[in-house]
Amino acid sequence: MAFNLQTFRTRALTAVIFAAVMLFGLVWNHWSFFVLFSIIHFGCWIEYQKLVALIDPGYKELTPFHKYGVMLAGWCGMLWFTGDAYVLLGIRLHEIGWWLGLIIVFLLPITELLFTKNIRLKNIAHSFFGLLYISLSWGLMMDLRRDFFIAEMSIDHVITPAWHVVVVPCTIIASIWINDTMAYIVGSFIGRTPLSKISPKKTWEGTIGGIILAVSVTGLVAWQFDFDVKSILTIAGLSAVFGTIGDLLESKLKRLAGVKDSGTLMPGHGGFLDRFDSLLLAIPFVWFYIVLFMS
Repeated sequence: MAFNLQTFRTRALTAVIFAAVMLFGLVWNHWSFFVLFSIIHFGCWIEYQKLVALIDPGYKELTPFHKYGVMLAGWCGMLWFTGDAYVLLGIRLHEIGWWLGLIIVFLLPITELLFTKNIRLKNIAHSFFGLLYISLSWGLMMDLRRDFFIAEMSIDHVITPAWHVVVVPCTIIASIWINDTMAYIVGSFIGRTPLSKISPKKTWEGTIGGIILAVSVTGLVAWQFDFDVKSILTIAGLSAVFGTIGDLLESKLKRLAGVKDSGTLMPGHGGFLDRFDSLLLAIPFVWFYIVLFMS
């Protein structure tokens, strides 16, 4: 894969702007975090439904209630994962998500029976996969933002609560961004061995180089700020490895759909799924690691 300076400049510029928006949403406060990932959640769902409709034309027959109801049901799952951290007008978002989700889950089958002429089990399966692929991942991301699952990340120094609760989400995202960028650069210069037929431009050399550099950089930052280096290295490694697999999964969906990008959110980067495909698969594995070994 030859290095293209103009492509790299376009990708770098849009990535800087995008990183600034992401950083603001991540660290400003818990509400900016929630709004940021709510927007991402719905953006991913819209693109996912378009891809699936291209892969399976029968998915275009969804009723509006099914189409938007499943998105809202997934978002209710995000609300449920907020726990006690989010309170609006004296009501916890956790409770809103629970009751609204139950209503939607109850109404969805009824509307399918009443308004769908031909009920296709494949459409239900596609939507269910979307809930696992998209909504569950962003729900777990909301869970990672809560204090309950964030272990003490400093040995000798006290970290302020505002920074404390975003260490893990920021580590996941930073690891994936570093991995993507370094894999592109390393692969452009020394890449020779194709990683997969799904994504011919990716190489083993670039993939391994990206993972090593992502883990090294995040480990160095952790050491500099006296964080738990072992935990940060593990989170970075899991993010880079499963993030790469997540990227291949979305590439497979695009190949089946016959499109280059899932959307047009960012020049040189594509749409929501193109930008967050790695996170969607990395988050569950990091979550399990934190729950099992750090909580």
